Amino acid sequence: MVTKQNNVLTIRVPKYLKYRIDKMAYHQGVSMNQFAINAFTREISELESAAFFQAQYEGRKPKEIMEDFDAVMNKGPKRNKQPAWDQIDSCNKADKYHTWCGSLF
Repeated sequence: MVTKQNNVLTIRVPKYLKYRIDKMAYHQGVSMNQFAINAFTREISELESAAFFQAQYEGRKPKEIMEDFDAVMNKGPKRNKQPAWDQIDSCNKADKYHTWCGSLF
């Protein structure tokens, strides 16, 4: 029989935060402990993912990244041309609504 050993972590939080944690845990139908474990796990996963991608992009220029992305996308099966209603307008036009044009990086 395998015994499960738990570690104890005691944290001090302001009253307002404890109240919010308790309220959220109640609405999710879990204990405060389970809610905190889930929150810690989710945050750690996000930080690890961000660090992974940061390491992948480190030292690379945006143009390189986009060229590599395009190369991978071009390896797949060729698709039919997009219908006109699903195409993005050209970024060469002076269009005040398409401020994102050319500003990926």
